[in-house]
Amino acid sequence: MSARNRELLALVPASLLLTAGFAAIFIQQSEQLSDVSLTYGAIFLLLCVAGHFVIRFTLPHADPYLFPLVAVLACFGLVVIYRIDEDLARDQAQWFVVGLVLFAATILLLKDFRVLERYRYTIALVGLLLLLLPRVPGIGQQVNGAYLGVKLGPVAFQPAEFGKIAIIIFLAAYLRDTRQVLVQGSRRLLGVTIPQLKHLGPLLVVWGAAMFMLVFIRDLGSSLMYFGGFLALLYIATNRLSFVAIGMAMFALGAWFFASTVSHVQDRVDIWLDPFNPEWVEREGYQIAQSVFAQADGGLFGTGFGASLLRAPSGNTLLPAPQTDLIYSVIVSEVGLVGGCGLLLVYLLLIERGLKVAMISGDSFSKLLASGLTAVFALQVFVIVGGVTRVIPLTGVTLPFVSYGGSSILANFVLVALLLLVSDRARRPEGAAVRRGLR
Repeated sequence: MSARNRELLALVPASLLLTAGFAAIFIQQSEQLSDVSLTYGAIFLLLCVAGHFVIRFTLPHADPYLFPLVAVLACFGLVVIYRIDEDLARDQAQWFVVGLVLFAATILLLKDFRVLERYRYTIALVGLLLLLLPRVPGIGQQVNGAYLGVKLGPVAFQPAEFGKIAIIIFLAAYLRDTRQVLVQGSRRLLGVTIPQLKHLGPLLVVWGAAMFMLVFIRDLGSSLMYFGGFLALLYIATNRLSFVAIGMAMFALGAWFFASTVSHVQDRVDIWLDPFNPEWVEREGYQIAQSVFAQADGGLFGTGFGASLLRAPSGNTLLPAPQTDLIYSVIVSEVGLVGGCGLLLVYLLLIERGLKVAMISGDSFSKLLASGLTAVFALQVFVIVGGVTRVIPLTGVTLPFVSYGGSSILANFVLVALLLLVSDRARRPEGAAVRRGLR
């Protein structure tokens, strides 16, 4: 079976999963099975098939599993958001359609993605401006103490979702040209490679930018995600684990310093360390405590779609922001630890496919671009799942393709489109022949 036929066939289970999810919700709500679930499943399948045909006719050699895995994540998100709020689910479905359009446009307009190398500094400038937009007076929005949103009239979005892609493109192009310089003149000390101080410049600059983000937009998760993506690219470009170790030590030191001196960061850390402290629960830290209780209530197999308790009988919200920050808690509560692990397995499979694309890429820019996009995607999943499970302090990023939010859907569709573009070029027969010749 050809790669494209495997991709088409793999879309069927995703639509069946969406159909089954909606059927379970309808049974829970009205105790009767509605054929509307079949309609929703058919519409979802048609939309995915439309995306498949764009890939089939423009990227015939692209990875056949990336898009179906995205479809599984998207159907999971649509079902859970519908269970939380039907109006939000309709909005999410509309953003899913717009995301597919942007996905197709990215593939059609960037047939040769290597052109992005030429505009690295322009792209970097755009990325930095996007990160700073939430602090612009009049349009910036503060959510739970962090500056992440921008509101322009009726339109609200999170520019950091697009900023991550711009920064990765710049770093991939920059490290492609400077990776040799970074390791020249390095010295060995106690078995550890220590680069010359002048070559630590890029590391210091990006570390300073991450610390600036930590203080300026007050978001530990975003700064960790960007800096972690940079360290992943730095390791792949130089093959020096010492660079990563030094970078992690610098980030830990900076985070500790600002957690001790900046009140907002300090509060996030205190809530993380002791979420059941009555002082926090009564004021602003109750979301972590409620998240833990919701996941514990799900047990091994969950309470069932639509059966978890999100609101008290009085109407008060028990689980705040269930459609965004704490959507993983809702999933674990309703489908249990088994369902939560199943969702994480889908993410791991998608990340594995992204890393495989990087491994088979023939040129340095493609390899670094695919690695960076996959790394920042993986870190975003880790940051939000780690936050709701108390591995790290909770932050306000979204769970890709699952959490409610148009910015997240659109940006991640662009990210997947770039991965498919890289994979198509790497998997072409002539590209494979060239790699065999190089060996």
